[in-house]
Amino acid sequence: MSEQGTKFERPILLAAGGTGGHLFPAEALSNALSARGYAIELFTDSRAEKYGGAFPARAIHIVSSASPRSASLLSRASAALALARGTFEARRLIKRIRPLALVGFGGYPSVPPVLAATQLGVPTVLHEGNAVIGKANLFLSPRVDAIAKGFETLKGVSAAIAAKAHLTGDPVRPMVIEAAKIPFPDFAGGKLRLLVTGGSQGARIMSDVVPGAIELLPEEARKMLILVQQARPEDEERVRAVYRRLGVEAEVKSFFSDLPRRIAASHLVIARAGASTVSELAVIGRPAILVPLPHALDQDQAANAEQFALSGAALVVAQSAFSPQWLANAISSAQNDAEGLARRAAAAKGSGIADAADRLADLVLRVAADTENKTRR
Repeated sequence: MSEQGTKFERPILLAAGGTGGHLFPAEALSNALSARGYAIELFTDSRAEKYGGAFPARAIHIVSSASPRSASLLSRASAALALARGTFEARRLIKRIRPLALVGFGGYPSVPPVLAATQLGVPTVLHEGNAVIGKANLFLSPRVDAIAKGFETLKGVSAAIAAKAHLTGDPVRPMVIEAAKIPFPDFAGGKLRLLVTGGSQGARIMSDVVPGAIELLPEEARKMLILVQQARPEDEERVRAVYRRLGVEAEVKSFFSDLPRRIAASHLVIARAGASTVSELAVIGRPAILVPLPHALDQDQAANAEQFALSGAALVVAQSAFSPQWLANAISSAQNDAEGLARRAAAAKGSGIADAADRLADLVLRVAADTENKTRR
């Protein structure tokens, strides 16, 4: 976003790790604040450079960072040095920029800017999109003014941290808000529209299990499917070949730029349970089979899936139980329960927080105003 047209000289800074799970909610907040006349600048890492100039900010700052999770003592020492260097770089930039506030969205690339902002007395807010707090946000949480949470329940925090947490939901992109306007599709010709996605990096388990499940279905059931599947580039052709051999109407790609629209066009979604995925399913309002990533240290996807399942919208299955036979049975049940899918879609939509970006913007501006008022006293 250009500086021209903004009402306020001092910007609001956002800090987010360079993956979709962190950048998508940051993008949504950027749009909400820009609409109110605020300039936005982003702190992130080199991974975000693939977004080019697409992120709605007047400036993007790349700062040093690294994850200290490695078992190697040398790697942890190197990561600590990178984070210290990034904090020094961020302090210098923040002093020059003089922001109204800084909002961190998690991931270790957000640590240096948030840490620097707290050291300099800048109003700070963390957003935690998952139902269990991540390691970076947990480290920063005692230092910030407020925490915005994506789910009603936020696990892994003390009572003191929970006291400064506010439910805002997980901000979703404008294309998700547009997709949410699309009604639950009818069953034209009796066909079940199935979407399979594995997050921004894809998921090998989907390519291994879903084709096998489809093959176990009777031929007549396969003819009543319309399938859209995300597969890793190295898996695309083998997945496509199975569906071609089985005569299944299927589209297989490694990336869908219009994924929210694809979600809206589906009767049932099979997916991982990242915060952005679950929030988009809820806001758009589609039922799901969720397969949480099993090896996450925080078990954040399991917690997200649990929260979504409480609405009645999702079936949750452990990856160890996610077999072709299990999935074939689940798909067969879905094909015979159109009314149940519609009820689950309504339950999903009822759990969504479509105005999360505006709720988060309100919280950020309130924290900034409170700090300004305290300074004037």
